[in-house]
Amino acid sequence: MFSRLPGAIIRAILVVLVVVMPALFLPPAADYNIQIIVLFAIFAAIFTLAEYCTGSPSVIEFREAPPFNRVRFLTLFAIVLCLSIIFRGYITPSAMTEYVQRGGSNIGAVVDFPFSPVRLMVLMLPESASPELVLRVRDGAGLSYMIAAIAIIWFVVLLRLRQWPRRDAPFNVWVNLPTFNSAGGDVVERLERDGRINVILGFLLPFLVPAVLKIFASFGAAVRLDDMHTLLWMVAAWAFLPASILMRGVALSRVAQMIRAQRHAAAERAAISGHYAG
Repeated sequence: MFSRLPGAIIRAILVVLVVVMPALFLPPAADYNIQIIVLFAIFAAIFTLAEYCTGSPSVIEFREAPPFNRVRFLTLFAIVLCLSIIFRGYITPSAMTEYVQRGGSNIGAVVDFPFSPVRLMVLMLPESASPELVLRVRDGAGLSYMIAAIAIIWFVVLLRLRQWPRRDAPFNVWVNLPTFNSAGGDVVERLERDGRINVILGFLLPFLVPAVLKIFASFGAAVRLDDMHTLLWMVAAWAFLPASILMRGVALSRVAQMIRAQRHAAAERAAISGHYAG
């Protein structure tokens, strides 16, 4: 436990930084309660410490199989940071905010084509939305979606370069997949099935979420988009969660390939041993 403590503390500090980052960049809204953010940051820190200090798994997957969680965290960190800078530029412009805003505007204009996820996010807005809010959503969604797409490509490249998970290193399924039920049926088939489901779901979620929010709005349960904090976390979740799910699907498929290769190698060794024994 004590050997894991320094790394767990560093991870907890980084998680807290992501949680409080919008509050540091943006001014509080009229009904904004900083105590809620502090409470959520404390809970996130305690959860991270508990997960990474103990040897027994709980919820976090691939805890002992980097770089899965590192790539996901860096993706969320980059999305929240860029959105915080963009939204701060609407209040107190600076050279840095103008630079990030210009990049987000260019990316938003490129990916804002018919039936794209960014166009669906813009169409989700009510007809009474101001032009400033439309541009804010388009630029933030475009930049966040681009960061998520780059992170997915980066993750796949890292898996190829590192041959993750390495066949010459132990991979504990119980520690790295604590929520995966290995009982019943072939593990490889279930991993491949869950991997395909996660990849499909991660690809479709950016298209489905705006439609669901639009349906909720038609029933009078619209999200308060005039609050920058709410808008920031909504756009961040819309971009990050599908990317995280898609990465999980790719990782599960790689684990299935590793187990299949190990089985094949074990069968070949058994065949060779049986041949020499005979």
